[in-house]
Amino acid sequence: MQPQADPFIVPLCLDEIQILFEDEHILVINKPSGLLSLSGKHPLNIDSVHHRLTKLYPECTLIHRLDFGTSGIMILARNKVINALLCKQFSERRVSKRYTALLQGTVESDSGIVDIGIAKDTENFPLMRLCNKTGKPAKSQFKVLSRFTQTAQASFYVDDLRAGERAVSLVEFEPITGRTHQLRLHSQHLGHPILGCDLYATDEAFFMTSRLMLHASQLCFTHPVSQELMNIKCSSPF
Repeated sequence: MQPQADPFIVPLCLDEIQILFEDEHILVINKPSGLLSLSGKHPLNIDSVHHRLTKLYPECTLIHRLDFGTSGIMILARNKVINALLCKQFSERRVSKRYTALLQGTVESDSGIVDIGIAKDTENFPLMRLCNKTGKPAKSQFKVLSRFTQTAQASFYVDDLRAGERAVSLVEFEPITGRTHQLRLHSQHLGHPILGCDLYATDEAFFMTSRLMLHASQLCFTHPVSQELMNIKCSSPF
């Protein structure tokens, strides 16, 4: 784990929230990396998805969260009734999510499943740890989209990847469960941590990028009123 400031103050995020879908019942957004989902306890950590959007949609509530370093799709309810209906879908695992991630090194398997429980690491907060004995079940499917050296496709993310030629794998994850830090830990278990991860990556993988290379790229759910199947996609910025 990289050294954590105490208290932790999130750097100013100048990027805007992008609205991907909006009606009278729900909001689906693209959260920028570096923005909290919900305001923190420290007054300097007030900026967040919820803080910004309640200025425009006073009754909106979060259904789920993304880590502040993760970018991509989030869904919000515009009233309490919709909140309850959407939360029920999440709790019953009727919502599917896909993430795009850049991992350190060359992932040899084209696809696979990581099925290892996750528990709190009580001695090393805020870390979690892999443990089938005491942890909650956690399962992630993965598929390798491409393998390359860092400089080979640098034009696609020149602002994020720093100089040097290192092996990198672009991977799509589908978490079957939704445990805290699940994709970070399962990537670490594969021996290929997510680039820019301050909690579980090697020093080399952390310093290879200026952000966490994890993006929520697809969200499938049932519209709580129309019952229409919603398949929202948001291309990865890297």
